[in-house]
Amino acid sequence: MIARPVMWGRLSAVGAALALLTYMVDQAHKWYMIKVFDIARHQPVQVMPGFDLVMVWNYGISYGWFASHSQATRWILIVLSVAVAVLLWVWLARQAKAFVAAAIGLVLGGALANATDRLLHGAVADFFHLYVAGFSWYVFNIADMAIVAGVLVLMYDSVTHEEKRTDK
Repeated sequence: MIARPVMWGRLSAVGAALALLTYMVDQAHKWYMIKVFDIARHQPVQVMPGFDLVMVWNYGISYGWFASHSQATRWILIVLSVAVAVLLWVWLARQAKAFVAAAIGLVLGGALANATDRLLHGAVADFFHLYVAGFSWYVFNIADMAIVAGVLVLMYDSVTHEEKRTDK
């Protein structure tokens, strides 16, 4: 019986590289928008019809669900993010497909970037606001885009992959 890797596998470097890239791009963008561009003072900035740059602090999870300004909620969300990151890392170590490892890396990098926001600012910084014909989409950031892209790839893989069967 072949032992399954727990902390580092054949494609861990792929996922780790994408996680690091996602994390760095997201954090650099947030730093620029908050500290250099000062989006809070200049908002809203219309990039094109239906797309504005704004400053929103998300004290909850996706779509602002479970929003709370309490320190207990903040720390619960940070600990939950780190726990999910550990599970994602173990899952990454077991991957045999590069595109799945890449997808896990995107989710991992996004989750850690948003957890860093909670740690440093008490909330997640969001900037991108999409809207059309009276419908307003939630405000999101680069980490959120990476998480959604990664989850979509993982969902695709879950409905299209074929397990190799060893029993005949």
